[in-house]
Amino acid sequence: MAFIVGGARVPFAKSFTLFRDVTSQQLMTLSLRALVEKYKLSNKTLGDVALGAVMKSSKDWNLARESVMASGLSANTSAYDVQRACGTSLENTLQIALKLNAGMMTTGIAGGVDSNSDITLLFKKKFTQKLFDLNMQKSAIQKALKVFDFNFSDLKPETPAVVEPQTGLSMGQHCELMVKEWKISREAQDQLSFESHQKGAKAYDEGFYQDLVFHFETQSKDLILRKETTLEKLKTLKPVFDRTSSGTLTAGNSTALTDGSSAVLMCSEKGLSELQVTPQARFVDAQFSAVDFVAREGKSGQGLLMAPTVAVSQLLQRQNLSLQDFDYYEIHEAFAGQVLCTLKAWESDDYCKKTLGRNQAMGSIDRTKINIKGGSLALGHPFAATGTRIVGTLAKILSQHSGKGRGLISICTGGGMGVAAVLETV
Repeated sequence: MAFIVGGARVPFAKSFTLFRDVTSQQLMTLSLRALVEKYKLSNKTLGDVALGAVMKSSKDWNLARESVMASGLSANTSAYDVQRACGTSLENTLQIALKLNAGMMTTGIAGGVDSNSDITLLFKKKFTQKLFDLNMQKSAIQKALKVFDFNFSDLKPETPAVVEPQTGLSMGQHCELMVKEWKISREAQDQLSFESHQKGAKAYDEGFYQDLVFHFETQSKDLILRKETTLEKLKTLKPVFDRTSSGTLTAGNSTALTDGSSAVLMCSEKGLSELQVTPQARFVDAQFSAVDFVAREGKSGQGLLMAPTVAVSQLLQRQNLSLQDFDYYEIHEAFAGQVLCTLKAWESDDYCKKTLGRNQAMGSIDRTKINIKGGSLALGHPFAATGTRIVGTLAKILSQHSGKGRGLISICTGGGMGVAAVLETV
């Protein structure tokens, strides 16, 4: 069996603020160090460490290994990089779980990091080629002549953008198409966002995050969280992806660009004994799926961010579970509209029959059980860190559950993919 011992992460912050002078590798190391300190792992050699980032520079080609070597773990601990868009660290959690279940190792760490504040600016391809040509010249005269090939336009950098290469549209623009097709109102999106902030604020007030979110400088809380926000304030915000009168996605009901990192410690039964730690939850299973959003968006309800509906359906069929067989649901809030589209799809007979191959609708979820400690809208969404942020949160929730408990994770990702997982009480 694979167990989640617990998680640790830095406070999540809007990009270009708290972590503006911190590199991605340093940011990942901060969460690893917190985990090492929390579970007394100093100089311990673990089986493997799987980490990753989405907005990754070529200078971070070995980010996982470099982060581990600076973390306080033994330098004999191996590490590797993974990238599956916003599902990266949940993918890492599954990979570590599979290795534990196979008996390949007894201990491991999964995690992820993203920082838009540490993006490397790129220059146009032709500028790079001109530099290569200049460097290839053998004489000073030849090099001097090549200088005249350059012009000021070559010096304009290309800023990385989170858009789909297949369509040229951002996630927010795709989500606008989804909410229009599924007829999700602006009011419903704002309501979900408001509730996410309220749940997150309450969790902090109750001390839930005290041993999950560790200090960075003077901060120990997620800086995106707005306890004071109101529905009235959210209603005043203007649409940001479709600026016409029909646009409904705003900065308030969409996740902000976020910097942060997170990690979880995992063990087999033998590993628990070796490290003398107590598990919080058991990692049961996971599923990864994709939809052809390019061909089918707007025609069948299969928009860019609808793949979690498929992943969850396939996972539950394999586990012989229904959508209602869970005590807690952690549904990643990339956009409030995405969550609402997903819930509506599971309630649709037509969608579940045609797209999911089921006999009837999967049904509705008790919404009081969704993201009970706040979701991505309130806490933030550093792309590759969200998976283990959720795993660490859900594992702790399950550890506090009375009796047998079960939790479902659902994450949408770029490229039209979805990631789902099931955790249970020990």
